[in-house]
Amino acid sequence: MDTNATAAPAVPCRADRPRIYVACLAAYNGGRLHGQWIDATEPDEVREEVRTMLADSPEPDAEEWAIHDHEGFEGCRISEWASFDSVCALADFVEQHGRLGARLYGHFEDNLDEARAAFDNHAGEYRSLADFAEEITRETGPEIPAALQYYIDWEAMGRDLELNGDVFTITLGFDEVHVFWNR
Repeated sequence: MDTNATAAPAVPCRADRPRIYVACLAAYNGGRLHGQWIDATEPDEVREEVRTMLADSPEPDAEEWAIHDHEGFEGCRISEWASFDSVCALADFVEQHGRLGARLYGHFEDNLDEARAAFDNHAGEYRSLADFAEEITRETGPEIPAALQYYIDWEAMGRDLELNGDVFTITLGFDEVHVFWNR
């Protein structure tokens, strides 16, 4: 590999926007590093920036590219051959929903449509699944007599809701459990 290789001049990227590093494969296969960080905004804008990067390649007639890196996607996987349409759609989703959206995307095996649809069934954020079980029981059931309240195992009820497939959870941190209905 050419140790004196340089990348294409950097185009200013917004620090808060997910972005991808797109590399010229002709240069890469020739032992040179040539590519560019590009904000994952609109697919047509990304395609135009890639065309410009390829036109500036040190290798003549460069046509092929690959996504060699990404950042700001909260841990989502991105294939080096992902379409710019799907990358930009994922960037929008992650910008809108943050880590929770990214974790949902992974939960649904990188299916963005299913991750989006899950928000229609978001029951809310709770300290634990037991807190969720207690809340829905108190909201939907008859009043629990004071003498019986301490005999109810809310943890078991929450666990049963999840084991029975009624809900699934995404845990983002201590005391931050997001509960989703499986509908």
